[in-house]
This record gives sequence, structure tokens and C-alpha cells, in this order.
Amino acid sequence: MDTMYKEIWLVRSQDRANQTSRGTRCERRGAKVMVCVAMIVILGGACGRSPTASPPSSGSGIEGRTTSGPSCPVERADSPCPDRPIRATVVVRDAAGREVKRFTSEQDGTFKVDLSPGTYTLEGQSEGMFPRGSQQTVTVMGGAYTQADVRFDSGIR
Repeated sequence: MDTMYKEIWLVRSQDRANQTSRGTRCERRGAKVMVCVAMIVILGGACGRSPTASPPSSGSGIEGRTTSGPSCPVERADSPCPDRPIRATVVVRDAAGREVKRFTSEQDGTFKVDLSPGTYTLEGQSEGMFPRGSQQTVTVMGGAYTQADVRFDSGIR
């Protein structure tokens, strides 16, 4: 009997030695879970940022809307017929006439484009005869966005 107790004691003491040097199975599993949770939190935070999302900017440029009008065949003072927002392509040219940027407005006609300070011509681009885009000159100041709405003629008369 004595031999059997000695063997049990020896096995238990080896188990205790293994537990103190490597931690218990539960402690090791808990550490793995904590590492997994930390990785999920870190990666989850990175996934929330879109690479195409623009950070809040204190730069300069232009912002506005692209619209098309008239939108009614007959406009009367008592029945206004406002221009409608359209998704459209606009070319930005510098003072020398070189294209510096080309962009397409959102479905609701809004746009915001970063540009260095300077004078630019905005040209609304048309695929066909109508809607026909207009041209306008804008001046961009440093640290601000200049309001510029680009109007397209719908051809309705």
C-alpha cells in the first residue's frame, strides 16, 4: 500500500510543478481568450474606418450642388418650378485652362472637392445636347470651401 501512495504523491507533485511553471489549463485557456478578444477589439476599430472616407478637413476647395432646370415647360410666378438636383460630372480647370480635377456629384447633386487656393473654371459636362452644362469661374481661398453651384440647362422651354 505504501508504494501506491508514494506513486500517487509523486504524480500529484509533478502535476503541481507543471501547473506552476505553465499555469493551469483554465488559466492558459483564459489567456488565449483574452488575446482573441483584444485582437477583435483592435481589428474592429480599424474596420470602422473606411479608406475612402475623408477625414474632417480644414483645407480648401469648392462645395455645392449640380442642378438642372427649368423642370417645367411653363413657369409662372404663382407656380414656381425650381431646378432639380442631378448627378453630373464637372471638370475643374486652372487659370491656364489645364484640367486639374474631374468629379461626379452625388445622386442628390451635392459635391465637395479639395483644391489649393487659386482661381478655377468649373465646366459641367454633358453626354448629349441636354442637359447642357454651364461654366463659371470661382476663387478658392486658403482654409475655406467656396460655395459653387453648377447649373445645367434642361432644354425645356
